[in-house]
Amino acid sequence: MISQPTRDVVQEWIAHDPDPGAAAELAACSDDELADRFAGPLTFGTAGLRGPLRAGPNGMNLAVVLRATHGVARVLSDRALAGGHVVVGYDARHRSEEFARTAAEVFAAQGFSVTLMFAPAPTPVVAFAVRGTGAAAGVQITASHNPPSDNGYKVYFPDGLQIVSPTDADIETAIAAAPPADEIPRTPVSVSGVAQVRDYVERAAAVRRGTGSARVALTPMHGVGGEFALDALALAGFSDVYVVHDQFEPDPDFPTVAFPNPEEPGAADELLALAAECGAEVAIALDPDADRCAVGVPTATGWRMLSGDETGWLLGDYLLSTCADPATAVVASTVVSSQMLARIAASYGAHHVETLTGFKWLSRADEDVPGATLLYAYEEAIGHCVDPAAVRDKDGISAAVLVGDLVVALRGRGLTVPDALDELARRHGVHDTVAVTRRVASSAAAAALMARLRSAPPAELAGFAVTVTDLAPRTDALVFAGGDDDVAVRVVVRPSGTEPKLKSYIEIRCAGELAAARAQARRVRDTVAAAVRGF
Repeated sequence: MISQPTRDVVQEWIAHDPDPGAAAELAACSDDELADRFAGPLTFGTAGLRGPLRAGPNGMNLAVVLRATHGVARVLSDRALAGGHVVVGYDARHRSEEFARTAAEVFAAQGFSVTLMFAPAPTPVVAFAVRGTGAAAGVQITASHNPPSDNGYKVYFPDGLQIVSPTDADIETAIAAAPPADEIPRTPVSVSGVAQVRDYVERAAAVRRGTGSARVALTPMHGVGGEFALDALALAGFSDVYVVHDQFEPDPDFPTVAFPNPEEPGAADELLALAAECGAEVAIALDPDADRCAVGVPTATGWRMLSGDETGWLLGDYLLSTCADPATAVVASTVVSSQMLARIAASYGAHHVETLTGFKWLSRADEDVPGATLLYAYEEAIGHCVDPAAVRDKDGISAAVLVGDLVVALRGRGLTVPDALDELARRHGVHDTVAVTRRVASSAAAAALMARLRSAPPAELAGFAVTVTDLAPRTDALVFAGGDDDVAVRVVVRPSGTEPKLKSYIEIRCAGELAAARAQARRVRDTVAAAVRGF
């Protein structure tokens, strides 16, 4: 039984919900379901809101979009950006177009000029358009690679940067003070954005350093990146592209994959089968909003997907090798990503910056490096920013073009991608990474595990003495590190921000002859992983 105050809040919400279907949905909910949906509003996580498509404040729906947009407009006005330009885009998920139009109409009613994208488009298009046009803000309706039942509301502020604290808290405060949803004014908006889309595709194609083509296998995984990727690749000189046909057209139900994330086991099976069948040199998988890029390569034992770290090493090394002045370049990775990029940067005399997790931090990695500019940033979750002057966020399409360019460049040297990984390992040591996830009963249980690790951290891992670095209060994470020049162990432990689980990111670095170093790294990695599972 819900309390009377909660019941009053529910009735008030239903009375002002502008969507009759949502109001009826709430009216039919049980008390337990209402308690869940009104336990609290969706909060700003990775630069925006994300949640299940359902009625009530703890879901994605028309009323939430109306109030969220009113809140964003209020904060922009408070920061002397009233009347500025706002770019609104959307992916092909259920209700994305409706939510985007709603957001655009609220901004217009608040006096902002609005570009409402004329069709579903990748998330980096909005980041590009905000930065390129000097817009005050951008909103993309997307849930990235979440399940089909979800949607989201991603926010960019000036320069196409994801929002960070205290902006997220300011927006949440403004949302809480927003009028009832049906009282928020809306002004009709015409669609536009053709020029911005054209400019984005041309810019993505221009990340190429060389010339020549390669055979590419591609899947947009039922998302919006397919046509954009084909156009960018063609403009860049890659015309020999094969696509996974039953994953090419946008489909919000993602029917051929259990989970629309290229990182998930089995998600890229159709892509790798196509790559083997057509004799491709590289395989590219984009996530549904095309801001992430996963790479598959042929090996002596068959096709395999690279980890996000492996792709990060390759692209970081390639960009630094073609950079006119590495001393003025910043490359960045997150605290849970591999340490190899730092070694690669040092070998070129470039700057490496390690940030907290998320591109809202990676995109700002050069802020405290005088005289240097961000050249490249990546996170282990297959996010790559290869052209930060144009898109200060992860961008799967420009990354795909650069991967193709790298493959052609390596072929010109008589090398393959696995050969290039071997070269990096010989130069900087074998870096073997793995993530271990431990599911727990609740977020409170995860917090209790973190508290126990803080009070009684392990003194050693796999026989190596380790020290602990506590990243609180910046973030809830612990770093265990130890070893010497020959073997190093590093484990980053943090609770998931969205699910009840503890995540551990393990990296083992081993020096020496390649085969022996890889074998030793695997042994140490497996021993450390077993210990971490017992945390």
